[in-house]
Amino acid sequence: MLVLFETAAGYAIFKVLDEKKLQEVDSLWKEFETPEKANKIVKLKHFEKFQDTTEALAASTALVEGKLSKNLKKILKKIVAKDAHEQLAIADAKLGGVIKDKLNLSCIHSPMVTELMRGIRSQIEGLITGLPSREMAAMCLGLAHSLSRYKLKFSPDKVDTMIVQAISLLDDLDKELNNYIMRCREWYGWHFPELGKIITDNLTYCKCVQKVGDRKNFSSSDLSDILPEEIEVDVKAAAEISMGTEVSEEDISNILHLCEQVIEISEYRTQLYDYLKNRMMAIAPNLTVMVGELVGARLIAHAGSLLNLAKHPASTVQILGAEKALFRALKSKRDTPKFGLIYHASLVGQTTPKNKGKISRMLAAKTALSIRYDALGEDSSAELGAESRLKVETRMRQLEEKGIRRISGTGKALARADKYQHKSEVKTFDPSGDSTLPTVAKKRKIEEVEEEETEVKIKAKKIKLEPKEQANAEEGEVVKKKKKKKEKKHRAEEEAALAEEPCTSTEVEVRWELF
Repeated sequence: MLVLFETAAGYAIFKVLDEKKLQEVDSLWKEFETPEKANKIVKLKHFEKFQDTTEALAASTALVEGKLSKNLKKILKKIVAKDAHEQLAIADAKLGGVIKDKLNLSCIHSPMVTELMRGIRSQIEGLITGLPSREMAAMCLGLAHSLSRYKLKFSPDKVDTMIVQAISLLDDLDKELNNYIMRCREWYGWHFPELGKIITDNLTYCKCVQKVGDRKNFSSSDLSDILPEEIEVDVKAAAEISMGTEVSEEDISNILHLCEQVIEISEYRTQLYDYLKNRMMAIAPNLTVMVGELVGARLIAHAGSLLNLAKHPASTVQILGAEKALFRALKSKRDTPKFGLIYHASLVGQTTPKNKGKISRMLAAKTALSIRYDALGEDSSAELGAESRLKVETRMRQLEEKGIRRISGTGKALARADKYQHKSEVKTFDPSGDSTLPTVAKKRKIEEVEEEETEVKIKAKKIKLEPKEQANAEEGEVVKKKKKKKEKKHRAEEEAALAEEPCTSTEVEVRWELF
């Protein structure tokens, strides 16, 4: 068995002399108590020393990342390939897999190998001759410092302070550009007001003004490189019949200077946006894939740094930027905001207003994972962000299809659901409350009052007559039972008489009341 041992001075390959003693893992440390005992277990076969600290750092970083360096590959081909039938003990299982794939060597990694490495490290001075302890300590210290700098990644590609400054400058440039363009349109509008309605793009407007100057020059100028043919024809026609005032050459020169400033700032803004996009893809690729470079940069700037942003939970990432609205809602005991800076992400913008809260919550959860992967992970790929974005898009599609199915009523379970209708709770203003005069009822006409009184009396009489009719009907039934043997004619006359008596009395009373 061969053993690959890495030191700060170089690579060492040992040959195991007695493999039987390696089977007792618990008592293996006893075999390395002294250098003499250690030399009976293992023997140095080859030692490849590093030339300088740079080579040692490159080899160490390759080992840390589980990669096979070129120098180590040459050594293994030269030394170990001769004894291909023997196994190679490796301290890192990931490195062993790489060696097995590329060099077709059988590698072993087990607790026994770990104890063996520990024993070799304790007696490294006695096993490797010609390497003083003072020189070995200096090499270890230098390599430790170099490796620490590499692990901390003091690289310009990983400095998120540049992102904070770039996004702040980009916002300031947008504000200044809006002010300059508004001033330019208003200033030149006194001279040629029709141009602002024909050309809507701000940068194109400034380029036209810079190239032509006075509106009299539009007819003789060629604007084909700036404007399409149709718009160019409209501009030249409008310049001939313009209602604007005449301006001096000094005014035109100042307007042209302002247009130059607008064009330069616009070009610099485009350059700064490309710089920000590249830096975001280098520092936070997964965050950029999830929410875009502008929203991601604003989140980092709001938190202070990428590491501070990674410490925030998903609920904080969701409402980051809406702190004022959050505390106002908590103070007034109203609903808290559902989103902050994340509202400007493309995924939230594509969603219907009803589902924006759900999508923003899910997007914030996936974004929080992407931020932690970018800040704390060693891999710089954007696979996690792409997978998370796909899941959010799938969820958004499901919510939209669910809403369509509810409205259309297709399906057995979803057919009963009603269409969503937003009920506004806004209260309308009642203008009647503004009047300070006492409310007085209007005088009703005497005829209306008399009609109402007659209707009330008629209803009262009818109510009183109902119990009399019921009593007479009961008496008629009793009479019928007693006089069953009498003739039918007499019985019919009695029933008619009993039925006519209340009707005639009612008619008389009603007529009397009307009179």
